[in-house]
This record gives sequence, C-alpha cells and structure tokens, in this order.
Amino acid sequence: MSDLGELDRLASTDDLDTARKPSPARRVGVDPVKALMRRHHDLCERAVDPLEIAAGLEAHGLTDRAAARFRHRDVFSLAEEMYARVPRSGDQLPPSYDLLDVAQERGPWALLALLPGALCAATLVGQRLTEGRVRVTVVALGVLAVALGLRAALRRGPLRAPSGTGPNTGRAATWWLLAYALLGDGLLRTALEGGPDGAWPPAPVPVLALALAFAPATWCARLLAVRARRRLAASRGLEEFASSITPLLLGVVALFLCALGALLVLCGLVLGAYGGTGAYAGAGALGALLLIARLLTSHGFGQAPAVALATAAAAECTALSSVFAGRLPGCSFLATPVHVLADTWGADAVPLVVCALTALILLIHATRTLTRASAHAQPSGSP
Repeated sequence: MSDLGELDRLASTDDLDTARKPSPARRVGVDPVKALMRRHHDLCERAVDPLEIAAGLEAHGLTDRAAARFRHRDVFSLAEEMYARVPRSGDQLPPSYDLLDVAQERGPWALLALLPGALCAATLVGQRLTEGRVRVTVVALGVLAVALGLRAALRRGPLRAPSGTGPNTGRAATWWLLAYALLGDGLLRTALEGGPDGAWPPAPVPVLALALAFAPATWCARLLAVRARRRLAASRGLEEFASSITPLLLGVVALFLCALGALLVLCGLVLGAYGGTGAYAGAGALGALLLIARLLTSHGFGQAPAVALATAAAAECTALSSVFAGRLPGCSFLATPVHVLADTWGADAVPLVVCALTALILLIHATRTLTRASAHAQPSGSP
C-alpha cells in the first residue's frame, strides 16, 4: 500500500508540473523554421529546388553554424525542410534540371565567341595589304568592328553580365589596357630613349592573341559554371562546396592561361614578330586579369573587377606619364622608378608587374566570392 501511495503522489506532482508549464501553442520560438520561412517567404516560393533556398540563405549571412539554431546540421538540410514545407498549388513542382545547360545549349554563344578574334585577324590582314589613307581607314573600321563584335559576344553566353548589375564601369579601363598592350610598350621604350620623334612601333601579337583567346575564355567560363552547378547539387554543406570549387576555379584559370600562351606563340610565328618573354608574360597577365574580372562580373560581383581594372589602367598611365613628367626641370626623380624597372627587366615589365599583381589580388577575392553557393545557384550569363 505504501508503494501505491508513493506512485500516486509522484503522478499528482507530475500533473501539477505539467499544468504549470506553458502549452506548446503558447511557447515562443517552438518552430524556428516556420519563422524563418515567413522571413524568406518570397525566396521559398520562387525556388525551383532546395539549392536556391540554400544559396539565398547563405547570401543573407546564414552559415552552417547558424543552422544549428534551427535544429539542422547545415544550411542544405535546413533548405530541404523549408522547400518541402512550402505550400504549392496542385503540388506542381517545377522541374529541377540544369537551367544553365538548357539556356546555353540553344544560344549561338559558341559562334559569337569566335567573332572578336576573326575580326581582329581580318583587320591585321587588311592593314598589311593596304597603304596610306586606305590603311588608316581599314584600321579605324577594323577597330570599330572588333569593338562591336566583342560587345555582341559579351551579350550572350557564360560571360554575359546578369541583368540589373548596372553599366560596366570597367569598360573604359579595359579598352585602355588593350590599347596599352598594342602601343604602350613601344611608346614607353621610345620615351625612355628620349623620343618619340615620330611614330612608334605597335605590338599586334598580344592584341591578336587576346582577341582569339576570347573563345577559350568563354568555354572556360561555361566549364566553371556547369561543373560548379553539378557540385552544388552533390554537396551537403557550404564548406564542402567551397573546398571543391576552389581547385576548380584555379584549374579553369590555368587552362585559359595555357590556351592564351599557345595563341601567343602561334600569333608570333604567323606575324613574324617575336615580342620576347616579357611581352608574352605581360599579355598573359593581362589575359588572366580580364578573365577573372569577367568571371566575377558574370556572376553578379561587378564592383571589385571595376575597381581592379581601373587601378591597373591608372598604374600604367602613371608609369607612362611619369617618364614625360621627369623631363621637366627638377622633376627627374619622378621617372626614376620606371627607369630602374626598365633597366632591370625591360620596358615590357611595367604591364607585367601591374597586371600580374592586380590579377593575383582579384584571384584571391574570387576564391572567396565564387566559392559561395549563392554565386552558382542561378544560371549566370544565360540569354
């Protein structure tokens, strides 16, 4: 009997404690996932798969560690629950196929990628076959045609900037860097020797190789986008995805540099002009800078590339103008850094140092930006 009385007393105590506790309906924060879904209602409704929700949460600053507050091991697991709990009319779920592959398989971006190189090669052929005013006209029309062809190629395919990013503020800096690759080294070399007394020799090999390299750059960008999308689908955490994308990004840049190096050698043999190792290295550094800048821009990160391109263009302009400014009385010290660099490594070392350092800084930024899931959840550059 005593045992029965003790059990009754414990049961009544438990009932009293239960009555004192607030009901589950009155608790605050019992379903934190539901509150998070209300906060990101639009993201959950328009998402075609859990990957887009995970990328959107990451873009808003939610990490795997923060996902633990919502009783999940990582952001991907949390996104799967949010996607499954979103009510949809008639349970009609959108197809979860690779939008990037479908959008770009139907576009003529592969042919448009060949347009800048073909127009640049045609311009050089016309320049060699003409003389006098006809040559000037052919070169002017050729430069305009290359610019229009490059613009058309950038409007389609993997290197296209997404809508809503605003004007490309790095466009003027890009054209300056290309113009310096064509005329800058020759002008700097003659300026260091006391000139120029007349026209200075241009360097067509780097410009032609960079124009032809637009096609490999486009194909490398597509390779990065497709492989990143597939790894995003297979990853189960943000850290796992980031660690798999970093070597992919570095491999894509290295692949492009190999293609650009081969084009530089080929163009040098065809044109019969050898610019030297330094000139080819400077063109390679410029190509890497332009590729990384465009990759960031095509994925929606346009501010850092614009600043990097403007900085590189300003550095080359400063180096060139300091040589002429050093001719003023009492201002010879302004040209001393350029003279030392040119005497040690040659005049073509200026664009090499400038573009290589800028490309390295931008690549470090890209390894922190393009390794995010939010950079690859939506198809970039699709028409």
